[in-house]
Amino acid sequence: MVPRGEEKSRRVSGWIGATVVVLALVSALFTFLVLSGATPIAPVHEVVVGVFILNALLILALIVIVAFEAAVLIRARKAGAAAAGLHVRIVGLFSIIAALPAVLVAVIATFTIERGLEPWFSDRMRDAIFKSVEVADAYAAGQCRSLGREIRILADDLTRARPTYTVDRKWFDNFMTARATALGVPVAAIMSGPDNVLARANIDVLRDAPKPDQAAFDDAQSSPEPICVIPRTGRVFGALMKLPAYDNGFLHIAREVDPLAVEFPAVARGAAVEYLSIDARRKGVQIAFASMYGLIALILLLSAIWLGLSFANGLVAPIRRMIHATDQVSSGNFYVQVPIRRSEGDLAHLGETFNKMTAELRRQRDSLVTASEVIDKRRRFTETVLSGVSSGVLSIDSDGHITTINRSAESLLGTGGRLLGKPIEEIAPEVTEFVSEALHGRQRQSAGQVTLSRGGQDRMVNIRAAREGEGIGAGLIVTLDDITDLVSAQRTAAWADVARRIAHEIKNPLTPIQLSAERIKRRFGRVITEGKDVFDQCTDTIVRQVEDIRRMVDEFSSFARMPKPSLAQEDIVETVRQIVFLWRVGNPEMTIEESLPAEPATARFDRRLISQALTNVIKNATEAIEAVPAEERGGPGRIEVSLERRDDGRIVIDVMDNGKGLPADQRQKLLEPYMTTREGGTGLGLAIVGKILEDHGGGIELLDRPDAASGTRGARIRLWFPETGPAQDEESGDVAAQKGPSSSDQEMRNGIRL
Repeated sequence: MVPRGEEKSRRVSGWIGATVVVLALVSALFTFLVLSGATPIAPVHEVVVGVFILNALLILALIVIVAFEAAVLIRARKAGAAAAGLHVRIVGLFSIIAALPAVLVAVIATFTIERGLEPWFSDRMRDAIFKSVEVADAYAAGQCRSLGREIRILADDLTRARPTYTVDRKWFDNFMTARATALGVPVAAIMSGPDNVLARANIDVLRDAPKPDQAAFDDAQSSPEPICVIPRTGRVFGALMKLPAYDNGFLHIAREVDPLAVEFPAVARGAAVEYLSIDARRKGVQIAFASMYGLIALILLLSAIWLGLSFANGLVAPIRRMIHATDQVSSGNFYVQVPIRRSEGDLAHLGETFNKMTAELRRQRDSLVTASEVIDKRRRFTETVLSGVSSGVLSIDSDGHITTINRSAESLLGTGGRLLGKPIEEIAPEVTEFVSEALHGRQRQSAGQVTLSRGGQDRMVNIRAAREGEGIGAGLIVTLDDITDLVSAQRTAAWADVARRIAHEIKNPLTPIQLSAERIKRRFGRVITEGKDVFDQCTDTIVRQVEDIRRMVDEFSSFARMPKPSLAQEDIVETVRQIVFLWRVGNPEMTIEESLPAEPATARFDRRLISQALTNVIKNATEAIEAVPAEERGGPGRIEVSLERRDDGRIVIDVMDNGKGLPADQRQKLLEPYMTTREGGTGLGLAIVGKILEDHGGGIELLDRPDAASGTRGARIRLWFPETGPAQDEESGDVAAQKGPSSSDQEMRNGIRL
């Protein structure tokens, strides 16, 4: 409630404020009309100053009234009145609505004046005025230079004719007249002072030309050069020069020039002075008009603030009650009720609606709190389970869009970015058919296997789906289990057992066969005369094929019984450099380049096994190059070997060639035993390389060349292992080998991260 004394003071201040606001608005309008010339009153200096003082007094009165209202508002805020903030917002709204047009008009008016005066006071206009002065001065200076040049010529001629001056005066006068006429000088005289003429040219032009004064003779006496005599009146320019040969006489010449040459410099200088005077007053005029526009804008702003304060006072009481009630509701008190006063109109209806709302909220709050607690418990349990399982789990709605997904599924799908809300056929097209059958089929649960291709590598996945409910609109819960590493480990173990058996069964008879063939050749080679070439060819073929079979069996044995790496601190850079050197010497027809760090890179690895792995890869690169005809390669065979020590602690070796390249599909199967695309290959080379890198805690990656998109043929094989060696020691490695592949082995295996 507002105290009675305060209410009375507000009523009095309201009347006073209304009166001052009306007077201020009328004064602002009058000021505008006077400045715009719409009244008989001319906007002279005295009128502008008077209007300025009147507006300033009214603004001061408005400031006092607004300050009083603001003080009341501040007291209300300090007392904790809820509607004080609304007061500020309404006042601010009115201020902005009034200030923006006022400020805009003031700015536009200021710029209009500026733009209107700018062309007359631009640099171009200023240059034109001052250049005219320079042009006038330059014309006069040009005339002086011309007279100076002519007086020097005439002075030289007269100096040479000095002997005739006293001997034959008539001849001298004719000579002087002829030279002056030739130079185009109508006035030429030898003088010893302003009134003493010793000799002159007899030319009937400018007989009454003005003579130099004594000051000009004094200047010529002290100057070694001719001086220019510019008259203050008239249009005759002259020059005066000392003639020592004539008893300290002086030569004076003169000619008429255009009258503008004398009159225009003074006119130009006067115009320039007047222009500078107007330019100096321009800022004052602009400041005066800008000040007036600012005062008018301030009057409008203060008037709007006062109107906003007055309007807000009428809304404060009912809205304050409403704000107080909403504060109570926000703090959890749903039992608060707003007092209703019918005289408040729409605000009273708002209060009734608010009371009904709080009653309804009170009933719903209790049920929602109970339901929320149950949902939170279930959500926390579900999130904990999904984040902890290694299998990928995702839910799909009836339209095939992903609604929930855990981290394992995101890692397995490996598309990057947010997957929620995206269709499954866009994220994993390989499972689209399975999901469609599971959604529209009759069975509630479905299972199968799919192959996911990510980054040029295939992963075998067990997929299971269960419908969330029956009927239209039921979604699916899909589970993804990556069994690629398990299948690969089983296949590798089976092939290793097969290799051991083949090596055992085949290797034993190879030596007797070879020895028997060699003995037959030695025993009967000298006896057989008919068909000896055929005999030698057959025995050599037997020996050669036995050697090939022995080599194949040795590779089987190497794959079946890979030696345990003997780890030591070695320089991997030097190891790679030696291998590259050997292959460069053995293949001079190919270009084998290396890109290795200049500094040694020490790592923990088995030098012999890593050398064997790199040798295998470079050997495959040379064979891939030889498989492509030279005309298709477009140049010589090229192998690039690079080594890099990554920030994550890995040693990465890349071998890149321009051979026939790698197949686009099923590329990772080349890492399996007995898989080869080369005629005569055993399919064990890359499998052995992969096993060596796996034993070092690393892996092998089969990649395309970086420039493969531009049509360049070739492949890139990447070998990598941690510079600190495998994470587990030899003993734990033996136990792991006996128990089979661990979960970490399943995450980093052939072709992906071996």
